[in-house]
Amino acid sequence: MKHFLLLLALLPLGIMAREANIASPDGKLIVNINDNGGMPTYTITLEGQQMMLPSTLGFKANFGDFTQGLKIVNTTAEHIDKHYEMRQVKQSQFHFVATQLNIDFENADGQKMTVQFCVANNNVAFRYLIPRQKNDNPKCAIIEKESTAFHLPDGTTTFISPQSHAMVGWERTKPSYEEGFSADGNMNVRSQYGQGYTFPCLFHLAGDSGWVLISETGVDSHYCGSHLSDFHPLASGGFYTIAYPMAGENNGNGTATAGIALPGKTPWRTITVGTTLKPIVETTIPYDIVEPLYELKANSQKPTANAGRYTWSWLIWQDNSINWDDQVKFIDLAASMGYEFCLVDNWWDQNIGRDRMAELSKYAQSKGVSLMLWYNSNGHENDAPQTPRNCLDNSIARDREMAWLQSIGVRGIKVDFFGGDKQETMKLYEDILYDANRYGIQCIFHGCTLPRGWERMYPNYVASEAVLASENVYFDEGAARRQAFDLTLHPFCRNTVGTMDWGGVIMNRYMSRDNKSRHQRQTTNAFEIASAYIMQTAIQCVAIQPNNLDELSQVELDMLKGIPTTWDETRFIDGYPGRYVVLARRHCDHWYVAGLNALKEPLTLNLSLPMFQPKQNVTLLSDQLQKGIVSTVRKPLQINKKGQARITLQPNGGCVIFSE
Repeated sequence: MKHFLLLLALLPLGIMAREANIASPDGKLIVNINDNGGMPTYTITLEGQQMMLPSTLGFKANFGDFTQGLKIVNTTAEHIDKHYEMRQVKQSQFHFVATQLNIDFENADGQKMTVQFCVANNNVAFRYLIPRQKNDNPKCAIIEKESTAFHLPDGTTTFISPQSHAMVGWERTKPSYEEGFSADGNMNVRSQYGQGYTFPCLFHLAGDSGWVLISETGVDSHYCGSHLSDFHPLASGGFYTIAYPMAGENNGNGTATAGIALPGKTPWRTITVGTTLKPIVETTIPYDIVEPLYELKANSQKPTANAGRYTWSWLIWQDNSINWDDQVKFIDLAASMGYEFCLVDNWWDQNIGRDRMAELSKYAQSKGVSLMLWYNSNGHENDAPQTPRNCLDNSIARDREMAWLQSIGVRGIKVDFFGGDKQETMKLYEDILYDANRYGIQCIFHGCTLPRGWERMYPNYVASEAVLASENVYFDEGAARRQAFDLTLHPFCRNTVGTMDWGGVIMNRYMSRDNKSRHQRQTTNAFEIASAYIMQTAIQCVAIQPNNLDELSQVELDMLKGIPTTWDETRFIDGYPGRYVVLARRHCDHWYVAGLNALKEPLTLNLSLPMFQPKQNVTLLSDQLQKGIVSTVRKPLQINKKGQARITLQPNGGCVIFSE
């Protein structure tokens, strides 16, 4: 049955505005599109609550202005109902049901464009379709700017991260999506750098009346990445607009606008809304409205070929560990833990050498471990000195490198230091992914932009950093103190729209090779173990060190050995961004419920856990505080007849609940 509403006024266009309405399949979410005053706008209501006030639509191209003088001339609707599968995100089986509505607009010069809305339960996505105009021209265009806006009600608070200036920071590598997030911030303030905010952006409506998550998906080589502008205050709240990259990004190379062939389309802008956080955490809209761009060429026929855990020496042992002897230690560590991968970081081409890397890869394979190798993405984009450089920035060098990687049995690469959202950079991501896939190589990106539907679009794509990640816990004691806040925030924003390579479940107590010096980690061991179940990525870094084998309890080691990284289902249980989070994830027939607490005091929760039965053998891994000492314990957990359990999370602590 088609659950959509359409309303198009039949009076002459010059007399009154025309409008169109579209509803979600369950009828609870309504989007209204209006051409009143020649300026198209949309609104969103959920169960009668206004989630988005009248917000402008449109863009300016080099051949025409589609921001004013517009009128609706036609609408067409289509019912969407599709099934698909993915193995590397928060669930494996997808059933996407939505209504799609095309609203055709015409400007005062008779030029045409279409706004395409796709509305599902709790999700709105829209994009612009741009045809060729009179006399079948132009056949190409530059999209100079958008008037696309997001007008949020007064009193809304923010969970957002500022966009950095271009060509600043370490070796001029920013912007790299590595700025901190606010929590319950005020909309009516200037962003830290005056450049707006990176996607995704989470908003909490006043009076706890709802949540809004704004992002984008479907960005490939045919467009630039976008972000939100600074806030524009109005009497009734205020609005943000779509902002394009800064001209100075990538050392000034490439345009800051988007060049497209016509007919063409823009990426999807996505808005997830909910009266609670459940739809925010569980949304799959980044994947639902995009399609694979090529087929996976895997090294294995197993559906989980591009999944697993990896060890990583660099996080704690740093650059000095990139040598033969230390990498053998971490390969052996991966083998002893049953992990699939070991990542060899920067300078391997100089410190170990290409000839010996082939030997190292062969040694790893003899232990049942596959290597992943680090690469610098550029050439000419920034000043990051680490090698290998100039291997992936052009097709000739890239093809040669991928063939060599395949020949020595390397399964994946981690590519770093992109620093920008220009269309030229989006093309570099796509080129690396496509060429890597031809040789059965999977890709992780660091120092990079947010993934925008890439898990589905590029089947050999694994994850991106695009977050102020674990390396900062090593570098900065302040980041170590903020770690619990960060990891209880990202399930609601950064990690809910895309896989996130946080870069390490850290088991050293001190941030040093001897585990006795420098500053301390502030989280408990149970927190770190639980974080592996909270952070979603198909290849999870477990930054265990060789010394941890003797320092950790058998309970902790057993949990670290058994971490799954692919999920068949994810459910939000409880939480608040930056304070605490409890998620349930299913791997095959086994449920795991993980919780993290960023508060400074113990947190007692009564959890509804219908995935467990009252008489089922259920285990709780958590912190135990005795005489001021925190240890990790494993004990039975009682599920009552209502499917509920009572747990207490220690400050900066965590838990994992699972069935035997």
